[in-house]
Amino acid sequence: MTQAHLKISVLLTKTHKSLLNVNGVACKNPNQVTADDFYFPGFDKCGNTSNKLGSAVNLVNVEKLPGLNTLGISMARIDYAPYGLNPPHIHPRASEILVVLEGSLYVGFVTTDNKLFTKVLNKGDSFVFPIGMVHFQYNYGTTNAVAFAGLSSQNPGTIRVANALFGSKPPISDDVLTKTFMVDKKTVNYIQTQFQ
Repeated sequence: MTQAHLKISVLLTKTHKSLLNVNGVACKNPNQVTADDFYFPGFDKCGNTSNKLGSAVNLVNVEKLPGLNTLGISMARIDYAPYGLNPPHIHPRASEILVVLEGSLYVGFVTTDNKLFTKVLNKGDSFVFPIGMVHFQYNYGTTNAVAFAGLSSQNPGTIRVANALFGSKPPISDDVLTKTFMVDKKTVNYIQTQFQ
């Protein structure tokens, strides 16, 4: 970069500080930053697990905690009802480490060569899910479970496998799904109605 380009870059940076983006998130003007940008309350509260899956994820990423911008980290509290499931999903931009605070969980991930790694975790145990691997957690017990997860991105993203395949808008062609899962169109259509 030439000296002239550097001066223009510095001038643009000073003039448009609030317009700069890092990983898709606008940088806040440093003169407007407050302590609240680095603070998030509420991890002490249980999530609502009265849903079909019996789980609730409270992800705190850069959208909820602006102070995470550029730090490459985020975290989540996951609550599980008895037999609750955090279904197979992927974080395309982050690895994850999970620690169980209450209860027991059956957890696992599948590698790119379809090898399954699983473990039963009890209170105080942790497990790592490498970036981009399909993974899940299941509370096989009769009591509630709670876990915390640390993720290696300010915005890890979450793609739930079943939602992506059966709940996409517009929907994936029945021909693709029937051939992929080796089932008839009636079965595919029924599953799709569960994700509308």
